[in-house]
Amino acid sequence: MVELRRPRVRLGAFCVVMALLAGCSGSDDEGGGNRPAPQVGYVVVQPGSVPVPIELGGRTVAFETSEVRPQINGLIRSRLFQQGGYVRAGQPLFQIDPSLYRASVDQASANLASARATAEAAKTRADRFRPLAEMEAIAKQDYTDALAQARVANAVVAQNAAALETARINLRYTTVTAPISGRIGRTLFTAGALVNANQTDPLAIIQRTDPIYVDMQQSSAELTALRQAIASGGVLPGSTSVRLRLEDGSAYGMTGAIEFSEALVSEETGTVTLRARFPNPQGTLLPGMFVKAVFDQAVEENAFRVPQAAIQRDFDGSAFVYLVGKDNKAERRKVTADRTMGADWIVTAGLKPGDRVISQGLGNLRAGQPIRPVAASSAQRVGAPKGGGSEKPAAKGN
Repeated sequence: MVELRRPRVRLGAFCVVMALLAGCSGSDDEGGGNRPAPQVGYVVVQPGSVPVPIELGGRTVAFETSEVRPQINGLIRSRLFQQGGYVRAGQPLFQIDPSLYRASVDQASANLASARATAEAAKTRADRFRPLAEMEAIAKQDYTDALAQARVANAVVAQNAAALETARINLRYTTVTAPISGRIGRTLFTAGALVNANQTDPLAIIQRTDPIYVDMQQSSAELTALRQAIASGGVLPGSTSVRLRLEDGSAYGMTGAIEFSEALVSEETGTVTLRARFPNPQGTLLPGMFVKAVFDQAVEENAFRVPQAAIQRDFDGSAFVYLVGKDNKAERRKVTADRTMGADWIVTAGLKPGDRVISQGLGNLRAGQPIRPVAASSAQRVGAPKGGGSEKPAAKGN
């Protein structure tokens, strides 16, 4: 009898446990059926004009560069400038020994005086022969010869006057002056050095750095694509204003402007050179510096700015967003989002004006799922409620 009762007791306990589990399961299902739709935050998007920024590497180039060279031969007597300093156009830089050139001026001046005296005598003789030739007191050929000699004497005067001017110019060249204003570099020629007009090395180099150029390199393929987009009306030409970032990453305090782009493509690099002009009153930019130029090369019309949190990616990398659809149900839509600007993605296809793009509460969201949309800027908690209970409003600032 004892052995027959034990199985009945175990069977009864098992039935009680199963009944309790069934009751718990039924309670959970009943509560799940009453769970409210998740609350999500959305933003209303509108199209607008969005600049297309581009960043190019570049090098600074002096606005003007002049190689100071001698135009005569001679010994340098003195250097008249401070190396590395600022010089102005016309300022004396070197003094070349002027002795021989001053003597040439004196000689040319004496030759001119002699030629003028000879010309005056020839003119007087021709004037005297004229009335005699008219009276046939002398042969007309004598008068013709005298007149020709007077004209030759005048030509000799002109030749000597030109020689005198040349001598004076050479004498003036003994003082080597700055052709432009700017900062002058070091020189390899000191007092006592022999220089000549045909030497290969300049006496010094002057560079004008205010304003200053920045030469940038852009791929010819990118430039062609941009021009085609502008021609088709998809984008508009951008601003010519340019901003700079220096080698240490800091921003240059002044803006420049694009002046031109070359019409040639480099055969070595396949790039086109763009040149911008910047003011440089403090001399911060020096020729040869590497900089980054940032400017808006085009303006894209009818583009949408969407918060980055709203853009999601498929396995193939394509972008999509969830919208507040009909009857407050989530709608999944593919979009084209190729670049960012600040905290937003720039969407160029897939959206319409007035679309409500969900940017908050995207966790576990599915297409066609009922939702409770609220403006993303409102101070309410978004997302599915926890534990199936009623949702409490969040504190301000969440």
